[in-house]
Amino acid sequence: MAAKFLAFDLGAESGRGVIGTLDGGRLTLKDVHRFGNGPVRIHDRIYWDILRLFAELKRGLGMAVSEHGGDLTAIGIDTWGVDFGLLGRDGSLLANPIHYRDSGNEGMMEEAFALLPRDRIFDRTGIQFMQFNTIFQLLSLKRRNAPSLESARTLLLIPDLLNYWFTGEKLSELSIASTTQFYDPVAGGWATDLLEGLGLPTDILTPIVPTGARIGSVRADIAAETGCGSVPVIAPAEHDTGSAVVAVPASSSDYAYLSSGTWSLMGIETPQPCISDQTRGANFTNEGGACGTTRLLKNIMGLWLVQECRRSWARAGKEYSYPDLAEQAAQAPAFGPIVEPDAHEFIAPADMVSEIARFCRRTGQSAPESVGAVVRCCLESLALKYRWALERLEGFRGGRIETVHIVGGGSQNRLLCQLTADVTRRNVIAGPIEATAIGNVLMQAMGAGMISGLAEAREIVRRSFDLIEYTPAGDAGDWDAAYARFLELRSAVGISN
Repeated sequence: MAAKFLAFDLGAESGRGVIGTLDGGRLTLKDVHRFGNGPVRIHDRIYWDILRLFAELKRGLGMAVSEHGGDLTAIGIDTWGVDFGLLGRDGSLLANPIHYRDSGNEGMMEEAFALLPRDRIFDRTGIQFMQFNTIFQLLSLKRRNAPSLESARTLLLIPDLLNYWFTGEKLSELSIASTTQFYDPVAGGWATDLLEGLGLPTDILTPIVPTGARIGSVRADIAAETGCGSVPVIAPAEHDTGSAVVAVPASSSDYAYLSSGTWSLMGIETPQPCISDQTRGANFTNEGGACGTTRLLKNIMGLWLVQECRRSWARAGKEYSYPDLAEQAAQAPAFGPIVEPDAHEFIAPADMVSEIARFCRRTGQSAPESVGAVVRCCLESLALKYRWALERLEGFRGGRIETVHIVGGGSQNRLLCQLTADVTRRNVIAGPIEATAIGNVLMQAMGAGMISGLAEAREIVRRSFDLIEYTPAGDAGDWDAAYARFLELRSAVGISN
């Protein structure tokens, strides 16, 4: 019989509820609810509107029941990583969760390294250093004497917080816990000594459950409100990248994945963490994956560059759709100005278009002038950064990687997929587009005992969704020259990882 799963997938720009129906070894998806998401600025702070998001999830659950019936097999939630809510003694939320792009995180890495050696933090966690990792956000709260931290009894990362509101259970799932930079992937538990070394509380942490674990059942009051009954809540890979990687349609291990959206996450799956001088020097990350795997990957700024340029143009009264921007970029000249996508000034700029122009002028390049040239600059720069990451992954792996799988929303950008094939000189397989929701559903099915493991899950993906293959085109010498220019630019601005 067909099994119906409700996957809630929350990203930095939007969220959605999707019904995944597994029937006869094939999976179909049906959107039931889409809603906006984004930061809320109040004075000098940036927050998530978490109560509205929870209300949207309940609304999506009610709509799923109304449209598809109340016989849901399970519900699962995935979101972005690192951000969290703090609960008080009575289980109430003490403050709105702060957005990872909040400026209060600036300088916290340096403060942390004054108390704990950088190498010690990496050797214990294997996590890439980024100023908004949970450990640095907590240090920021401590430095500001935030009342919420002083009163906190429980820390729950965003999907765990939503699960708590649905079920009443305070737990943390492995993949989302691994984004905090105080999870020890070797020991398989919280690295409480790191928190203690920074003077941060450890009694606010909750038990960690594996990916695919049953969290609990929907509370009676929510069941009555939505008409869903006592539906199990199963933890997919709650970090959205972890769910997306489950849906990579690979049939062998000889591949790299690129989960492409607001962020680009490029990596490989390994049977255990790869924590070494090499991965530390390149600032790669070891995040928990499904079925005991580790996702060895690099976080790259991603299509945030284009998204923010689009917002800048919209503020100036010029509205462009993403297909419009892709078409204009395709018509713009190749091998124009480039940027380092992970330069600090691109994290939260007031105006991305102006920031890109300043970066180009600062590095001795002409700033891109047309809309198409700006987007082309973003996409070519991303493709060049992918080659840099791929070369390092091959070094960690000890051999050539033949195929790059691009999944997620960015797989719809044909120009970006072709540029990635051209600059890496690798075949690129694009799709599925809805990888995160697909992986969420498949992990729920695995948790419910309906799928045996990753191999079967990926066979279902290949059977159920269309894929597009891109082969390298253009002159390899031209791309080699562009890549050499990219490496020189990174060196000139002092970026080594």
